[in-house]
Amino acid sequence: PVMTDLIVPLWLIATVFGFVALTYASVGLGGGTSYVALMVIVGFTSTAIPNLALALNLIVTSVGCFNYTRRGHLRWKLILPFVVLSLPMAWVGGALQVPEFWFRLLLILSLIIVLARIFLWQETALRIKFNHAQTITVSLFIGAALGLLAGITGNGGGIFLVPIILILGLGGMQQAAACGAVFIWLNSLVGLISRSQYNFVDITDYWSLAVAVLVGGIIGSLIGSSRVSPGILEKILGIVIVVAVVVLARSMT
Repeated sequence: PVMTDLIVPLWLIATVFGFVALTYASVGLGGGTSYVALMVIVGFTSTAIPNLALALNLIVTSVGCFNYTRRGHLRWKLILPFVVLSLPMAWVGGALQVPEFWFRLLLILSLIIVLARIFLWQETALRIKFNHAQTITVSLFIGAALGLLAGITGNGGGIFLVPIILILGLGGMQQAAACGAVFIWLNSLVGLISRSQYNFVDITDYWSLAVAVLVGGIIGSLIGSSRVSPGILEKILGIVIVVAVVVLARSMT
């Protein structure tokens, strides 16, 4: 967007983004959902939002991938079934030139799903038992859906994947966080490359956002999931998303 289109100074947005990156990185996420919601609220255009969100996701999860892998939490057997179809679908999603109305509608629906996860489904201790073949099939399907969503909206999909891994009983919190970081990084990279072919956004124009999320990502991934309450993070995220959904809905009327 043109800088004058923003309703708050870029430095203030960067400060908030840095905090978002810190809290998200502590649980293996990139922050894409909150970046998208916040950019909607402060006036970024829908053509710039997915590219910027994917780029910022990439920065934050690069640090997360390094730290979680270094600590031995990444399980490739767990993450591979999710990424097999998610990567080509992220490319397809990034290449789709979705009209403004449908982009905003899809974004609203995806944010409402996140809200339902935050406020209506508090219990993630549920364990759904699948055999090996069923687990692979479900993982492929989920990965494809999240990859497509990542490419279109700029949401890396990690906010859905991490609780899914916990719900299905496929791994613990740190393993889920590690897989979430790698999943977001891969899908963000593919989606960003695909989108940049027809809608290039120069991230250097927003260097303050990039620096802020890098610093926040480093601190958050070092702190680790045990130091930050996911419940507090989710409630803050929920409030932001509610505002974003209202702003998006009003813009469509």
